[in-house]
Amino acid sequence: MSTTNTTASAQQPARALTRKDYKTLVLSSLGGTLEFYDFVIYAFYIDTIVKPLFMPDYLDPFTKDLFAWGIFAAGYLVRPIGGIIMAHFGDRVGRKKMFTLSVALMALPTFIIGILPTYEAIGILSPMLLLLMRMLQGAAIGGEMPGAWVFIAEHTPKQRYGFGLGILTSGITGGIFLGSLVSIIIGIKFTQSETIAYAWRIPFILGGIFGVISVYLRRFLSETPIFKELAARKALEKNFPIVTVFKYHKLACLIIALLTWSLSTVIMVGILITPGRIMGGMYHVPELDWRIASCIGALSLTIGCILFGWLEDKLKTRLTMVICWGGLIITSLYFYSSLYIGIDLTQLYFNYALMGLFSGSAVTTPIIGTRSFPPSIRYSGLSGAYNLSYALFSAITPTLTLYLLNPAHFLANYSYLGAGIYISFVAIIAIITAQIPLAYRGWSDKSLS
Repeated sequence: MSTTNTTASAQQPARALTRKDYKTLVLSSLGGTLEFYDFVIYAFYIDTIVKPLFMPDYLDPFTKDLFAWGIFAAGYLVRPIGGIIMAHFGDRVGRKKMFTLSVALMALPTFIIGILPTYEAIGILSPMLLLLMRMLQGAAIGGEMPGAWVFIAEHTPKQRYGFGLGILTSGITGGIFLGSLVSIIIGIKFTQSETIAYAWRIPFILGGIFGVISVYLRRFLSETPIFKELAARKALEKNFPIVTVFKYHKLACLIIALLTWSLSTVIMVGILITPGRIMGGMYHVPELDWRIASCIGALSLTIGCILFGWLEDKLKTRLTMVICWGGLIITSLYFYSSLYIGIDLTQLYFNYALMGLFSGSAVTTPIIGTRSFPPSIRYSGLSGAYNLSYALFSAITPTLTLYLLNPAHFLANYSYLGAGIYISFVAIIAIITAQIPLAYRGWSDKSLS
């Protein structure tokens, strides 16, 4: 097995961040922002656009919910395909090439969604085409996020490793903030009838343009020093990297799977589902107000990623995990218990910002994930385990969340806490997973699974 002879470290040796490092962080983060914007903008229009324009009127509200969120989840289901293919070539021909290709593949389907005919115009073909575009977006993002994390991990000095990944992940989650901001501007500039008639298309068309900008920005990035070292020493993986991953690195895959469950739940439930479905749908918060709350939560999430990445460098993994995920348990249960019809907006915004800050716990997944595999198969290892897990959990999370929120089902009178209970459960899983030595120490020649 070729990975046993690999000695390249998870990131660059200890040194100060240089001007080139900051340039790499900024360009990578901005590109991630623009690409993730393309991927999540759909979620901001599920209730206001997707259900009324792309679903037949004869469906009951709950079925429309399932279909609309199911199309959203479909983007996650195909992530492993794009992720595994791009990671294979990322481990064989270079991180940078695949890092750039992923964003190029995102731009086209996003633009097409912006010009799609509605159900009224072409019938069932409309939601089918929407589903296809979401699947293409999923294939693209499957290569983007693991590739971005590996790219930065192999550029960043080890004493700033958490901070570097925190900056990058904040850029990626910044796509949610950008999507929220654009949706607010659309809501202010256009009436509801104008938005339904044509203005909803603007964010998607802008997304296609953003994708082109991202491709251009990544021309200025250089290949990672670690990949160059592997290529120079002819130490690149000679077999199919993904086969080596699942054959020899099962524990690392399990760790990533569990942490991905935690990350995916925080993002999907806490950040994407909560504003429209819970604030707007359950507590009748006006659309503009819940969109503002969404923007605040996404901004807090972005700050949280940087904060907990920085904290990782100072306090190391196990203590950081207890602080950030433990804080998320407290703030999420408090937030969902504080909601009521007619809630004061200042209280709503503050409580959601607090939960959003601790949702930055999601950054611990790439921090642990990128160091759990040897360099020669790192991209394939992280991408395969992360995307397969995300596909599984994103498929069940929207339906499970809707089930937990329904007072006629499992939680009954406590259904208003359903989202908070789910988030707290996966937070506990993250804290327990961090106690595994491979999770907090990282891969070494002696830790091969």
